[in-house]
Amino acid sequence: MCCAFFCDYRKTMKAVIMKIKIVLIVILISLSACAARDIGEGGETRMVTDVWGREVRIPAEVRTIVALGSGAPRIAAYLGVVGMMIGSERMDGENFSVLRDFNPVHHETFKALPIVGRGGGSGNNNAYPEELIKLAPDVILAAFSPEAADELFSQTNIPVVCVRYFSINFIDDSFYHAVRVFAEVTGTQKRYAEIAAFIDAHKQELNRRTADIPDAEKPRVYAGAVTFNGRRGFFGTYSQFGPLSGINARNVAEETIMEGFFEANPEQVIVWDPDVIFLDPGNMDLVNSEFAANPAFFNSLRAVQEGRVYAMPAFNFAATNVTYALMNAWFAGTVLFPDRFADIDIAEISAEILTFFLGENTFNIMAANGLFFGPLSIGE
Repeated sequence: MCCAFFCDYRKTMKAVIMKIKIVLIVILISLSACAARDIGEGGETRMVTDVWGREVRIPAEVRTIVALGSGAPRIAAYLGVVGMMIGSERMDGENFSVLRDFNPVHHETFKALPIVGRGGGSGNNNAYPEELIKLAPDVILAAFSPEAADELFSQTNIPVVCVRYFSINFIDDSFYHAVRVFAEVTGTQKRYAEIAAFIDAHKQELNRRTADIPDAEKPRVYAGAVTFNGRRGFFGTYSQFGPLSGINARNVAEETIMEGFFEANPEQVIVWDPDVIFLDPGNMDLVNSEFAANPAFFNSLRAVQEGRVYAMPAFNFAATNVTYALMNAWFAGTVLFPDRFADIDIAEISAEILTFFLGENTFNIMAANGLFFGPLSIGE
């Protein structure tokens, strides 16, 4: 009896000691992370307000960052601060993809960095807290919900500033706000001002060329096979479709009460019978499978009969590729309003846009990987 008591006592004490050791380890790691973040003259701090209105205290001078979630690494690339990143997401570090405009330019850099999160997502906390604690960046810039940001802060004790943006319309205020916050954290306000001015100039010029065209003189347009939360077939479409809205195009999807993305009814598409069709070339395998199952439907459409089907590369993938959105608008302008865009060469203006945002012209890399501009043939 006495022996059994002492055996149970020893087991209990071992368990207690183990728990104490674990707590001490966590405390030491957290203190180490805090010390790393306080490096600087006097450990000065400042307050920033993120896109959700959360007030976050960060070091006065930010030297190292991690960008997490849909859109955050892209903003880092646009602002030219990829060199401040000390960790990358698995999606960018392991996978080369033109679907994220910044990835071809920075993939080798991301690949060499420690992996600190899964990547992508819809605002959830998909970071790896242990890795972040080890690296101890000054600030985490995350395209997270406020709840997910608070959760990540509680896990790491590293400041989390939210830079999540949406762009249902044509590069709206949500994007500007996120970039402005990111720039305030990284001290790149001048670059932010350049980005905002560049986008505004393009949007104003696109509008200037098309604003006075009467609807009766505009071709009726359908944008299909759009990428939205994954790949879509022919009937995946969008009202308030950014590149078309940017040139005041007559989008047949806006003849419904639907807002944003929706799956069009095939019978409705026949009723619309658009003059021009734009499709995401990256989803043509899905469209061609639909064609094989029902060629009569596609062959009944006037745009198909007249060869007026064109490529429009996906511009929404892990948030909005602003480069691709602008390029799509210029290309759509040359197709729909050739007289108003006779001076535009899509390769030349794309080179200007890509080089401004990314420091490199990746137009040919896009085309080589399936994102191109030009006519499309359905069913081939």
